[in-house]
Amino acid sequence: MEKDSSVLWEEILEPGATWSHVLKRGTSLRLTDMEGGANVSALLFNFECPAERYNMPDTLKAQHIARLAKPCVMYSDMGRILCSVTEDSVGWHDTISGHSNAALVEQKYGALNYQTARNGFHRNTHDSFLIELEKWGLSARDLHANASFFSRVTVDDLGAMHFVPGNSKAGDFVELRAEMNVLTILNSCQHPMDPDPQYHPRPVLLSIRKTALPAADDACRLFRPENERGFTLTERYFV
Repeated sequence: MEKDSSVLWEEILEPGATWSHVLKRGTSLRLTDMEGGANVSALLFNFECPAERYNMPDTLKAQHIARLAKPCVMYSDMGRILCSVTEDSVGWHDTISGHSNAALVEQKYGALNYQTARNGFHRNTHDSFLIELEKWGLSARDLHANASFFSRVTVDDLGAMHFVPGNSKAGDFVELRAEMNVLTILNSCQHPMDPDPQYHPRPVLLSIRKTALPAADDACRLFRPENERGFTLTERYFV
């Protein structure tokens, strides 16, 4: 099979692992659920100025949405667009439920530390994020509301939140086009609301590709009137 010349890099985000990379403007990151039932928690920052980062409330209210899917975009707290969802076979990615911490993981799956289980110990997203943030000179103060790719949480009329099992199948994918140079931090621990009683995070294939900048008729640009302004602010940033 001929290799896709647009692919710059591929690797596997192992179960329960954390990954970070500066996703450059003009590239995209495709996440592929390898087994089904994956969850990928994501933090996004403007690499040149990490004080600018993904803003969940603005992302939702500007686009009249409660979840991410094609052709939504992910806004920063400066009104610019960090990433656009350009391809998506899942159709629903959670934005409102946060991520796991050590207490939650121990309560759900039991205590299993490195001294006992070596690399098979029970990881949690919160501590993993903090470790990865430190590598970039960031800290707990830089944590913000994350997106949870491949997971679906609905809210009923009484305000109760419900995790939907089986939202993502093996081979499902979502692709994020970088509209800025985006420090991207990912973790593949289970979603905090996942009802599976077993500690069972899944692997995800990561593919970075060359991609064209958004044109005037780009679907993400035209998805909502506010998005046109967001793209204009983003493009002006690179002038």
